[in-house]
Parts: sequence; C-alpha cells; structure tokens
Amino acid sequence: MQSGISASQELQTAFQTLVSNDSQRGLLVKIDKESLVPSTVLNPSTSSFDTDLSLLTPHLTPKNALYIILRRYESTSPAPFIAITYVPDAAPVRQKMLFASTRLTLVRELGIERFRETIFANKEEDLTIEGFKKHDKHTALEAPLTEEEVSLGEVKRKEAEEGRGASERKSHVSSGVSMPITDEALSALKKLATGDGENDNLVQLKINIPTETMELASMTSTPISSLSTTISSSEPRYSFYRFAHSHNGQESSPTLFIYTCPSGSKIKERMLYAASSRSAVQVAEAEAGIKIEKKLEASGPEDINEETIMDDLHPKVEVKKAFGRPKRPGR
Repeated sequence: MQSGISASQELQTAFQTLVSNDSQRGLLVKIDKESLVPSTVLNPSTSSFDTDLSLLTPHLTPKNALYIILRRYESTSPAPFIAITYVPDAAPVRQKMLFASTRLTLVRELGIERFRETIFANKEEDLTIEGFKKHDKHTALEAPLTEEEVSLGEVKRKEAEEGRGASERKSHVSSGVSMPITDEALSALKKLATGDGENDNLVQLKINIPTETMELASMTSTPISSLSTTISSSEPRYSFYRFAHSHNGQESSPTLFIYTCPSGSKIKERMLYAASSRSAVQVAEAEAGIKIEKKLEASGPEDINEETIMDDLHPKVEVKKAFGRPKRPGR
C-alpha cells in the first residue's frame, strides 16, 4: 500500500549533508503537502549514540508522527543509519496511515543501501537507551542487500532462525524490508503455483504480530461467490487466489494477490501489513513460482467480488465514435 508521497529535493539535500557530516547525529522528517521534508537536524553529535538519544526528547510529542533518521554505526560502515517510524497511539488516524504507507518510500528514495534497519515505535520510551537495549535483544541486525541482489531482485533466504519450532527463512526484497515466513506457508504457495493442492485455490497468509512472521492462515477451495465471506473480515490478510473463469469464450486461471485491511484493525497490524505487502508478493513470485496477474487492495473483503475482479482483469474498452461532420446546408 503506497501513499503517492515522495521525497522532496530539500530532504535529499539535507540527507546528503547528514551522510557527509559526522557532527550531525540525525534528521527528523515530516510529511507536508504530499512531500517528505526535513524538519530538524539533530546536532551536535558526540561519540556516544546512547548519549545523543537525548536530542530526540524535545521533538517527541504524544500526537505527532515523525520519521527519525539516526546515525547509529560508524560512518565507514556501508549502512550507518537506521530509519524509525514514530507513530504515537494518540496521533490522528489519517496521520498514522500516511506514515505507515510512506515508510518504504522514505528509505527507498534516500537509498536503501545506507540503512541497516527500519524500526516502528509508538512510545517515547521505545527511543531511550533502555528501549534500544530491549529492541536489540529481540532483533538480529543485518546488512542490507548488495547492489547485485537488488538488481536481480532475488530472494535470499539462507538461515533458519534458532529457537523456533518451525524452520523459517528470511526473505529480502528490493525494498530492504524483511519478513520471516514459515515453511508451511511457503509450501502452500508452491502448491497453489503448481496445482498440487487438489482443488484448493485460495491461500491466505497472516502476520503473527508478536514474532513479526508471515504464517499460513488457511488454504481452501473457494468459489468466487464465496470469496468475500472466506477472507477474514476481522484481520488483515494477504490472499493469493487462482480465479478460473471464462471471458469472451476463452478460459483462463490467473492468480490474484488481494491485500485486505479491515478498518477495525489495530494500528500496529496496519503498519506491519502495509510495510510488508511487497515482501509477500516477492516471496510468492520468486520463491513459490507464482505468476501474479493482478494486485488488488481493499479495506475489507466485502469490497472484493466477481464484478470488481472481472472489471480489473478485463477493463471495458470504450469505443469512441468518429465525429461526423454535419452536412452542408443546401442552398
């Protein structure tokens, strides 16, 4: 889910200054008039990241979302920065949605190769010394993709996570955002791609919020008439649907990616699902071998039906009639 907002030239310039100037610890970014613009430079920088976290305190308010770019690692590191999406619980709903859906744009347009990690935070204490210690205990920081991996658009999933019952692999997509997926979920996607799932034509994936892992919600045989009632109406879902149908006498079975996010979803759910939808698509295409013909988004499954899907797959072509020149009046 993308917002259409882009990084301003002013932000590009401010970030380049941050990159080249070690005396600056970070940069605050806001959304203004459909653009990402710099708000505040965090300086002067000391040799201690922990000490410099105090520079954030005056700028964190209960009702205003912010993007925070911080230099956390040595400038000689390929990726010295982290990008933080700070969205307090009391922020207006529209602001929450804008910041969640624009998060990928920020790091992508500034250069994903410069960012070691992206973080969500909704409380001031998340951005204290203790907050970062807690975060680091639960997150293994990893380097971003190489230029070669980005250009090839390949998914690298090399290490099974320790301490989990099911084997999981990390998927790295060109956006730099990673989301683990269970082998069960990946297996279901592969069956959908090959048709080995008998009559099953709908795979629903969900995100386990505490572990931030993509899991299999269900794999079912679902006619188009039951699609809207089969997809969860209470939680967001990534649904992959093989739609067998006939159009103008031709039979086809395209696979659709349907991202639904009901209005009653929790804000962290909304942010995680919005930020990871591209990862779900990339895994399905690169790892499971699914060719996605169409991507659809809706606030709820009730908006997905045969009519809307057919309109998207087979847009009606408006035939324009040639303008007929009026006859010349007789003399």
